[in-house]
Amino acid sequence: MIELLTPSEMAKADQLTIAGGVPGIELMERAGAAVADRAALFGPRAVVVLAGSGNNGGDGFVAARLLAARGMSVTVLLHGERDRLTGDAAIAAQRWNGEVLLAMPGALAGRQYDICVDALFGAGLSRPLQADAVLLVDAVNRLGCPVLAVDLPSGINGATGAAMGAAVNATTTMTFFRKKPGHLLLPGRAHCGEIHVADIGIENGVLAEIRPMTFENTPTLWREQFPAPKQTGHKYSRGHAVVVSGGISTTGAARLAARGALRAGAGLVTLASPRESLAVNATASLAVMVRPVDGARELTTFLTDTRLNAVVIGPGCGVGAGTREQVLAALDGLRAVVLDADALTSFEGDSATLFAAIRRRAAATILTPHAGEFSRLFGTLSSKSHLLVKLDEARIAAETAGAIVVFKGADTVIAAPDNRAAINANAPPYLATAGSGDVLAGFMAGLLAQGMPGFEAACAAVWLHGEAASEFGPGLIAEDLPEMLPRVLRRL
Repeated sequence: MIELLTPSEMAKADQLTIAGGVPGIELMERAGAAVADRAALFGPRAVVVLAGSGNNGGDGFVAARLLAARGMSVTVLLHGERDRLTGDAAIAAQRWNGEVLLAMPGALAGRQYDICVDALFGAGLSRPLQADAVLLVDAVNRLGCPVLAVDLPSGINGATGAAMGAAVNATTTMTFFRKKPGHLLLPGRAHCGEIHVADIGIENGVLAEIRPMTFENTPTLWREQFPAPKQTGHKYSRGHAVVVSGGISTTGAARLAARGALRAGAGLVTLASPRESLAVNATASLAVMVRPVDGARELTTFLTDTRLNAVVIGPGCGVGAGTREQVLAALDGLRAVVLDADALTSFEGDSATLFAAIRRRAAATILTPHAGEFSRLFGTLSSKSHLLVKLDEARIAAETAGAIVVFKGADTVIAAPDNRAAINANAPPYLATAGSGDVLAGFMAGLLAQGMPGFEAACAAVWLHGEAASEFGPGLIAEDLPEMLPRVLRRL
């Protein structure tokens, strides 16, 4: 269940299912039953159901009826007029025999409920909430009881995760068939609480016609391409990654990346070090080899060895013409390349040169910008950011650059030029520490060195990065990440 469906794609899944002979009201009954079952786990005596005028509200009416049948005291508040309900929502409302009150903020004031079922607005919300709805959402957030959101917390856009003026803070969210991007993109994810996906009888076969291109980043997405050591293998068959080091005062970043590449499984890892940094890099490295390499010309010569099949450049390299030249040298070949940090910023104002060099390549190229680097590298695109969401930005950037783009953050998005995209959701806040991105670049290089395809390698590295951070927990520093990786790999 890794596919993420936009609201329009989910509507198509419903339509295909109904066309296949399952009545829409039956899908609604199953959805409402799943909501009621989840609500009952809270052991409530008094339940308030807030229903909207669409199908989301219909799910709420079904849940209300089923909860009342279990002997609970159920209050239904409708945002809209009952006689204006249409379709399956109208049928679900007719099957509810209890009172229906007008959903006003005052209707919640002074009342004590054990749980609130939020069925006001579904995932298809595309415009900001009106003033009365904002007040109602605020009243829900002040109730002081658990909130179960139906499909998505009211106020969250299912396609983008944006809060449309205001949004319910749910304790848990029950959605159906598949999650939506808004469940994983921020701020939507922060409003959802625990997310549960119910089977309501939509067959997986509908996905063949919908052909979703957005996925949740879990091992299911890339497990088949993940490199596993072979009994007949040796260190040379596991690839040789190169990390380009910066000057003497910034060698730590490259060493972090090199350690990450080694732990991710590369058979050999070499630091390409300026001579001024050679002693520092050699003294601080054991399994990682060190070679003297100064400037783009020497890097080109060094990389003529075709066994060097993955390169990381950027961490601690410094911003400027020298780094630009080394990047172009690294890109001029058949090896996979990961461009991080200073390698990206060095092309501020001249991204066209970088993208042209990438597009001439057949091998994988991965760009790993955080928000600031993304703005510097994709300035024109970034200027339109108020019209786009992170998922769209990453996709457009990948197509523009001809590279895999890992748009980093708490909701990292990995996008490929062929329009595939994955949203990551396992990154803990402990990752906000110096050097963690350098380790991530190393993880990517280690997987690329072993022959993993670019998009899958980027996705796997991001997931492993998050799992390693969670494995260590509070107090994490970047040096801890490679050392946690063996535990994660054993479980994987």
